[in-house]
Amino acid sequence: MLKILIADDHAVVRGGLRQFLADVPDCRIAGEAGTGMETLALIRSEDWDLLLLDIGLPDLNGIEVLRRVKHEKPTLPVLIFSMFSEDDYAMAALEAGAIGYLPKDSPPMEILAAILRAGRGERYLSPALTEKLLAGTTHAGLKQPHDCLSQREFEVMRLLSRGMSLTDIGEALFLSPKTVSTYRARILEKLKLHSNAEVTRYVIEHKLDS
Repeated sequence: MLKILIADDHAVVRGGLRQFLADVPDCRIAGEAGTGMETLALIRSEDWDLLLLDIGLPDLNGIEVLRRVKHEKPTLPVLIFSMFSEDDYAMAALEAGAIGYLPKDSPPMEILAAILRAGRGERYLSPALTEKLLAGTTHAGLKQPHDCLSQREFEVMRLLSRGMSLTDIGEALFLSPKTVSTYRARILEKLKLHSNAEVTRYVIEHKLDS
């Protein structure tokens, strides 16, 4: 039995998928979340076989939720189920660790096939996206500036946003202040920022410190 968590801010979509899978013997929608933070809380509190994740969540961008999920539960398959164009987000989602990208307007049998394959840990791409990949006509998709940060740079950025000194950050991460300073310089360069205050504003605006 596939234990599925669906994260979508539209109750009608969650209810429709629950009803759609009610007669499928190998699937069960065992949890629902309407926001990114609810999704992360459920991911941390229970074990799941598959996360169906929408990109358009009200608090956190779905790509950011995906990145955090893969950091905390790297083996959990995440299937993006979204109304947004594959051309805009599919490649960014796949690069962030999604096992597949499924448009919400896909035919019912394609939705079922994608869920079953993703639940088995098999990558799923829609026929249209597969054709574009083979033809080399896809582009990198929409990304946030912080997507280019390494995991360590991301950690330093969050601590900088809390007003911690380089020495305190070094002690927290077991790094020398000089190394932390190097990370800070890289963060400012990659995000095109100029001060710790701007880092703090960036983290708050993108809801990254949670």
